[in-house]
Amino acid sequence: MRPTAALRIFGPIVLAIAAVGLVVVNLPHDTPPPTRKAVTDGVRSVIFVNGDGMAAAHREAGRLFHAGFDGQLVMDQLPFSGQLTTSPRDPASAVTDSAAGAAAWATGQRTYNGAISVDVDRKPLPTLGAQAKAAGKATGLVTTAQVTDASPAAFFASTPERGAQDEIARQYLEVSRPDVILGGGEDWWLPAGTPGAYPDRPAVDPDEQSRGKKGNLVERAKKAGYRYVSNGADLDRAGDGKLLGLFGNEELFQQRGEGLGDAYEPPVSLAAMTGKALDVLGRGDSGFFLFVEEEGIDEFAHHNNGTRVLQAVAALDAAVAVARRYVAEHPDTLLVVTGDHECGGLTIGSPGDGPFPVKGSGLTFTMGWSTDQHTGVDVPVTAEGPQAQRFTGKHPNTFVHDVLAPLLT
Repeated sequence: MRPTAALRIFGPIVLAIAAVGLVVVNLPHDTPPPTRKAVTDGVRSVIFVNGDGMAAAHREAGRLFHAGFDGQLVMDQLPFSGQLTTSPRDPASAVTDSAAGAAAWATGQRTYNGAISVDVDRKPLPTLGAQAKAAGKATGLVTTAQVTDASPAAFFASTPERGAQDEIARQYLEVSRPDVILGGGEDWWLPAGTPGAYPDRPAVDPDEQSRGKKGNLVERAKKAGYRYVSNGADLDRAGDGKLLGLFGNEELFQQRGEGLGDAYEPPVSLAAMTGKALDVLGRGDSGFFLFVEEEGIDEFAHHNNGTRVLQAVAALDAAVAVARRYVAEHPDTLLVVTGDHECGGLTIGSPGDGPFPVKGSGLTFTMGWSTDQHTGVDVPVTAEGPQAQRFTGKHPNTFVHDVLAPLLT
C-alpha cells in the first residue's frame, strides 16, 4: 500500500484517537529492530558451563542421589530454563559428537562430527573465544578433560580433525591466546620422549605418554608470559597474569575399559579450577568469557557406569555453585549451564546400574542404559543473570551463539 493510500484510510482513525487523548504507537511493521545496546544491556561477562554428555536424565539421577525428592541441584535452581537440540550436519550421522556440538555453540554453524570449528567444507570459522579476546575481554577455559579436547577447543581453535590436539595447543598460544587454561592433557604439550610433571606410561594407564609434534609448548607458553602450574598447591599460589595449568597426562580421571579399573579422583577439582579462573579473569575492567566443562559425565556414561556419572554430576554442580556465587556478587555476569549432547540413552527406573538411594528417603532408583554411545535427544539449558531469559523455550544448539555473540564480540 502506498503512503498516500494509507493516509486516506487510517488518517481519520488516528485523528479520532488523538482527539480523546490516547497515544498512537507505530504499527508493528514500523518497529525498528532492537539496538545492540538493548541486546547486550547489563552483560559484562559470560560463564558458559558444559556437562559433557549430560541430558535431563543425568540431571535427574544426580538430583535424586545428591538432593532427594524435595531438593534441587544448584544447576537446576537457575531461574530460566529451556531445551536445545543437538543434531550436527554430518553426512553419516544424525547424532552429534562433542566437536560438532561445541562448534555449533562457538560458531553458530552446524558441521560434521570431528570438526573443530570448521564448516562442512573444512574451512575455518570465527570462534567466540577468539572473537571475545579480540574485542578486549579476558578469556579462559577449565575442564576435567584435556584442555585441547573437543569442547574447549571449539571455542579457541579451528582444525578439521579433533584429534590434532597438539595443533590446538599451538593455536591457543599463537592465535586465540586465552588468558587462563586449566585442565588435563600435558601429553599434548610436550614432544614424544619428553615427559613433564606427569611421567610417561604411569601405572594407572601405561598408554599415556607425551606425544606432541609441535615442540615443547609448555616452554613456549612460559616464554609467552604464562605461569605454568601442575598441582593444586601451585594453582592456589598463582596470582595475576596468564595461567596455564595441566594436572594430568590426559583426562583428570580414569575410565573403566582401560584395563586397570575406573576412578573419579581429579588431582584438582573442577570447582577449584573454576574459582581460580574467575579470580584471575575477574580482575580486568572489560569483562570476560569463561568456558567450564565436566568431561566425566560423558566418559563414564560411555561405559554405562552410574556410580561415576553421579560423582561427575556432583563435581559439575559444585563448580556451578562457585560460578553462581560469583554471579551473585557480580550481577553483570550471565551464567549458562547445559550439555552438548546426551550419552548412554539413560533412563531412571529401568533395569541397570544400582540400586542407588534417593537421599533422605528409604527409596532407591536404578539407572538404565540403552546404548554406550551418544543419542540425539534434546538437552536442558538453565541460565541466570542478564539476558538469561532468552534461553526459555526450545532452540537449536546454534542459538547459544545467537545469544552469546553480541555479548562477547
